[in-house]
Amino acid sequence: MAIVDVTVIPLGTETPSVSKYVASVQKVLRKYQEEGKIRFQLTPMNTIIEGDLPILFEVIQEMHEVPFTEGIQRVATTIRIDDRRDVKRSMEYKVDRVTSLLNEG
Repeated sequence: MAIVDVTVIPLGTETPSVSKYVASVQKVLRKYQEEGKIRFQLTPMNTIIEGDLPILFEVIQEMHEVPFTEGIQRVATTIRIDDRRDVKRSMEYKVDRVTSLLNEG
């Protein structure tokens, strides 16, 4: 299982706000989550997705296409992948582990 950090940036929008595009991308993620294929977490700056890497690439491609379907002519998408194969770790585990280390000292 991999954890992926994705940011989809529509370029050339009418206003500086991109929240409507973010909401449209989140609808794609909800669909995949409802199908049981991924888990995701929206943050103020990006989206974190957890799942099998081939499915994540499929999801990322669909996310990247969303602004194009809404009339945007240029999209920049950044992807960062954490693919650890020796153990299975969730998004929450990683955060909880760091929090527990902070609380020890």
